[in-house]
Parts: sequence; structure tokens; C-alpha cells
Amino acid sequence: PIVLQNILQPVTANLEPHHHVRLIEFVFYSLIFFFGALFNILAFWVFLCKMKKWTEIRVYVINLVFADFSVICTLPSMVYLLWNKSARGELCQFTEAMYLINMLVSIYIISFISVDRYIAIKHPLKARSFRSPAKAALLCGLLWVLVITIATVQLRQRHAALCFQTEPPEYAALSLMAIFFFFTLPLAILTFCSAEVIRNLKKHLNTNSPEEKSIQKAMHIIYANLIVFLICFLPAYLGLLARFVMETSSLLSGVTTFLKISACLANCNCCLDAFCYYFAAKEFPEFSSMFPKSRKNTSETAQRAFKNIFGSRILFWNFASHCL
Repeated sequence: PIVLQNILQPVTANLEPHHHVRLIEFVFYSLIFFFGALFNILAFWVFLCKMKKWTEIRVYVINLVFADFSVICTLPSMVYLLWNKSARGELCQFTEAMYLINMLVSIYIISFISVDRYIAIKHPLKARSFRSPAKAALLCGLLWVLVITIATVQLRQRHAALCFQTEPPEYAALSLMAIFFFFTLPLAILTFCSAEVIRNLKKHLNTNSPEEKSIQKAMHIIYANLIVFLICFLPAYLGLLARFVMETSSLLSGVTTFLKISACLANCNCCLDAFCYYFAAKEFPEFSSMFPKSRKNTSETAQRAFKNIFGSRILFWNFASHCL
């Protein structure tokens, strides 16, 4: 079976961690739990209770906040089970399933948002037929069902003796295939959609229009979102690849330490998502008119699409730079 748990495992239980590594983990996870819970509760309140109009992006954000908050809730149990090298009892299996399912849903909803933004900006006239809150809800529902089904089957077939422990080396090839679908593919989607949207926005920078500053800010938002995703998830992806190569190497201890730290970065994404969505609600009216009104056929549609997409993806660049 494809060992999905290898992809997102926070740490490996095979090697005894150094004291300073555990201290770093304790500090990271304490901050992630506190600020992640606070930011996600605020974001959930804003997007579920304060916003009146249902849009595609609002549906995605609510699902993303729920998934991120669920990941945050598993962190105390996860750290306890890992540090005590617990056997795979009922608490362990429940924690593994909750962490894996919600982290995968979070990653793919980020990809869905990037695709939705790409369609709205690149093809504004076709966006009406491709995009709707009902379709977004259906897509999220299918994602939840698919991820829960796959994760449940795979977790039941795990061969590891300890909680969050890596699988035997003979399953490495299938694990690499799983890494492709749950890291490489979402990253490729996010990168492609972000690059295309930025390229489309740059066409409007030389118009000397009053919307130029807003367009530049929107480009910064896209860059920030992509950088946050890369810094949060790419180290863990590279560390897992290195671990497969160095399964019996003398450098395995160093790779394991790197994986522990990179897992902390991956979980930081749950905080950053909630922070940017919370401020999105306050900045929403700022993107009401991004495109020149001279484009008669597409201006109104593009403006509405731009407002719906970027109005729900505001992220202050200074905050992202500071946290990263």
C-alpha cells in the first residue's frame, strides 16, 4: 500500500532526538497551538458570521479554516505520543488520522483557491459557468470524502509499531509516489496558477491608471502566498526525499533532525492561513475596481472576480516576511 503517513509525519520515532531539538519543537508547537487556535477562531467567526454574501472563496476559506483548526487541535496529543514513543493504540490511530486527513485537505484547498483565482482572472467571461458557491461546496465535499476514505484505508494497513513511526524501507517507492500527489502536484498547481495570474496583472501596470497601486499590492499578495507555501512545505518535502536516499547512511540522524524542524515549519502554515484570511475581511472593499473600465466586455466581470478572489486572500507582506 501507499504509505501516506510517511508524507506528513511530523517526526520519526526511530531515533532518539537531542534535547535541543525537543526544546525547539516545544517552543514551536506551543506558539503554533496558541496563535493557531486564536487566529483560526477569529477567521472562522469573520467568514462564517460577519460576511453576508456567499462566494466561492468564502466556501473554500471556511473549509480551510476548519481543516487548519483540526490540525492545531491534534498537536498536543501528537507531541505527547511522539515523545513517549507510544504504541499504535486507539488514541494514536485517531490522532494520526485527524492530522493526516486535515493536513491533506488544507493543502488541496490552497490549490483549489489558486485555481479559482486563475479562472477568475485569466478567463473572467468563462468564470460564471465554472465558478459558483454550490460548485465550490460540492468540490470541497468530494475532497473530504476522498481524503477520509484513502487515509482510513492506508492507516489501517500501516506496519509501524510506534505512533507516527516511519514504515519499513521496502515501501519507499510507493511512498515517493504518494509524495508526488500530496506535495509535488499541489505545488505545481499553485506555482502555475500564481505565475499566470501575475503575468496577466503585469499587463495593466503600464496603463498609468489609478488602479496600478492596487494591482501591485495584489501581486505582492500572490508572491507572499506562494512563498509561504514553499517555506512551510518544501523543506519537509526535500527532507523526506533525503531520508529515502540515506536510509542506512551515517547522516540519517542529521536528516531526522532536519525533518523534525521542517515539520514545525509545515505546521506554521495553519497559523499563516488564518492570519491572512482574518485581515482579508477588513480589506475586502479595497479591490472593488481593479481593471480599467474601458474594457467593455470583460471589465465588470473581471472586477467582480478580482474582488471575490483577492478580497479573500489579503496577506500583509511585512507580516509574511517577519514570520518567514
